[in-house]
Amino acid sequence: MYNFRPPEIKIETTKRFPWLWVIFKYLKYPALALVALVVIGALFVKFDTSAAAEMTDKYLRPSFGDSRIIFLEKIFFNLSDKATKVVYDFKKPLAPQFLSSTADTNIPTSLDLKPIPPNPAFTPLPEEGVWHNIPLNIFPNKEVIAYSFVRPDSSRSFAIVSVVKIDTSALTLGSVAGIYEPGGKVGKHGTGQVPKSIIQSGGLVAAFDGGFQYRDGAYGMIVGKTTYLPLKNDLGTVVGYSDGTFKIFDYTGQDLGSNTTFVRQNGPMLIENGDITVTNADSQKVWGRVVGGTDTFTWRSGIGITQKGELIFAAGNNLSPQTLAQALSAAGAVNAIQLDINPHWVRFNIFNSTGSGQYDSAPLNKDMQDGSKEYLNGYQKDFFYVYKK
Repeated sequence: MYNFRPPEIKIETTKRFPWLWVIFKYLKYPALALVALVVIGALFVKFDTSAAAEMTDKYLRPSFGDSRIIFLEKIFFNLSDKATKVVYDFKKPLAPQFLSSTADTNIPTSLDLKPIPPNPAFTPLPEEGVWHNIPLNIFPNKEVIAYSFVRPDSSRSFAIVSVVKIDTSALTLGSVAGIYEPGGKVGKHGTGQVPKSIIQSGGLVAAFDGGFQYRDGAYGMIVGKTTYLPLKNDLGTVVGYSDGTFKIFDYTGQDLGSNTTFVRQNGPMLIENGDITVTNADSQKVWGRVVGGTDTFTWRSGIGITQKGELIFAAGNNLSPQTLAQALSAAGAVNAIQLDINPHWVRFNIFNSTGSGQYDSAPLNKDMQDGSKEYLNGYQKDFFYVYKK
């Protein structure tokens, strides 16, 4: 089934990534090529996730074919997960290192910040389930964005999910199509950057990853009057409106109205009307071509909405769609969908205005990729951004 053949672009690929000659040398022996790719790939991902992502999408997929790379990714992530489980049989996990924050309970807030009960399977880590304010210069006397972390998987003490709660009475959500994704394959290229008017206003607060690439489902996306990809029925859908509100629901062809500002789809619902829906057998096939199911544990992110309309973002390592959904639910989401997956693509950046359209920016915690420059200057993939109403 996995008969590796020397690809046409072998020379170009090995010039860019010289160590690939090991794999190509053993292409006549599929088992050896597979082992070489998994082992070298594991080291590459650990030490340079950006280059690993570029290598996979630009070189390995064209060289080996999508199905083979999906197969290898499944092996890689599952072996990595098993190895990590062995390590943490003898090692205590550490709480994430977040960016600077405060836990001042005297700051006025409209957010529901009741502590999240820790997973009873583990001894709680310091501050686990406790919400912390992220100070913003444009809201000096109000808490409008807070974070915490949870561990939803009772068999993985090291699977730690960072969760963010955002006050949508003060902040609103926007969406940007990437320069290449998801519409580049059909000639619909986006700007890939936060609108300059938002940047110059000083009101930008955060930006985080969007959905899958075109080849991973061609899920629908509309921004303003531009349809980058047509909407599909029976998919979880995030819709923003001109009054600053947003909704997440299962799209079945209903009229979205004339006041929509963006629409983005990305697979079936994770949570619908308070119920976790991941156990739906039909849905399990499309939450990430990295495995085609719920049995692969990798970095995943998701977006949700609470009963009172607060925005929830969640992201963490060694997650399945099920455990991602559990984390979103624990944080209060009643409707939610998965966003992107894998280490390089899962991102959440805080932007703190310093005046005159300038910002200090950092990832939510040290384990996440820093997407600030790409979000401001042009990114190949779509993303969401949060800004002051």
